[in-house]
Amino acid sequence: MADIADIVKPCDSAASRQVLPLTGLKVIDITHARAGPTAVRHLADWGADVIRVDQPLAAPGSAAHEDVTGRQRGSDYQNLHRNKRSLRLNLKDPAGRAVLLDLVKDADIVIENMRPAVKHRLAIAYEDLCAINPRLIYGSISGFGQTGPYSDRPGLDQIAQGMTGLMSVTGHAGSPPLRTGIAVGDLSAGNMLALAIMMALYERQQTGRGRWVHTSLIESLLFMLDFQAARWLIDREIPKSVGNEHPTAIPTGVFEAADGHITLAAPNSRMWPKMCEAIGRPDWAQRSEWSTRDGRATHREEIHAGIAEVVRARTMQYWIEKLNAVGVTCDPIYTMDQVFDDEQVQLLGMACPVTHPVLGELRLVASPLNFEGSERTLRRSTPDGGADTDQILRDLGYGEEKIRNLKASKVC
Repeated sequence: MADIADIVKPCDSAASRQVLPLTGLKVIDITHARAGPTAVRHLADWGADVIRVDQPLAAPGSAAHEDVTGRQRGSDYQNLHRNKRSLRLNLKDPAGRAVLLDLVKDADIVIENMRPAVKHRLAIAYEDLCAINPRLIYGSISGFGQTGPYSDRPGLDQIAQGMTGLMSVTGHAGSPPLRTGIAVGDLSAGNMLALAIMMALYERQQTGRGRWVHTSLIESLLFMLDFQAARWLIDREIPKSVGNEHPTAIPTGVFEAADGHITLAAPNSRMWPKMCEAIGRPDWAQRSEWSTRDGRATHREEIHAGIAEVVRARTMQYWIEKLNAVGVTCDPIYTMDQVFDDEQVQLLGMACPVTHPVLGELRLVASPLNFEGSERTLRRSTPDGGADTDQILRDLGYGEEKIRNLKASKVC
């Protein structure tokens, strides 16, 4: 089991630049869906040895077998579970739980996102595992929290979006509630848990003991609602949906140019006169009723209608160059194929290559983190479930006969 002090090398060491920041950490991944795997992916991408515990697979040739195999080789699964090893393990079988406990004995981190009652029923909750490994960091994500009247409800991203008020501030003014285009609750919870795990690892360096850290879709999304939530808690103002506009900073919006749509924002009193000058309407900056943030918010519709009339006369590129040249934010609205064709995105290396033994060359979404001196690459593609079972069990000291028996009894 690794300490942070053992993992992080001096910054002037040439050798350290070849070692990923989390090299030496052992992580047991018993997550499912998206929120938990998002947390694990951060650790896997940056060097941790992640062992994913997959469920036993139905018999080859069965519909259930083909469904799981097809899903695991799909784009979403490949993107979520790269840089891991995998073994299959039936945690409902006492022999399967025994294997998990052997894995946990020298692990640094376990991550799960089961409903609280499930992990207690399987006897793999924090109190069960820390009893055999007091230095273990145990990370959990749930839908609604680990305790309380909703704790054992199944939690889904869209449910959390509704219950936190996110859907009430998404969409056009006056429209019904609308979910966001991405699983923002799952992704936020996963990101938050990864941060909590790293904080717990740092604390362990001081105390020598592990910690249970957890978050939920509800907590993470409420945190992400940020100033909308604060507007209610402090100002007692209920935020409403405003579509592509900003609720308080005007002008911000989507405008149609001669050949497509741009997004433009001049949300403060520094950018506002620059924008007026750049679009050929310097007189707007002189209008007293539009000279303040509150004034522009009051006259939102008139201002946006005026900008729309001007913008449609020129091309997207014209406005992008004209406005950015004077420090006003303006850029195109892309479809996904256009995103990865953009020269800046290509320079950032956000499409990372990896070779899958069956699927061949793939490009997956790279980690957004940058560690100077460490190359941002994918070490290995997502394994089929159980692809590394034999080697992982051998690493635990299991003999070939024991491995055969575990497989024969459908434990692995």
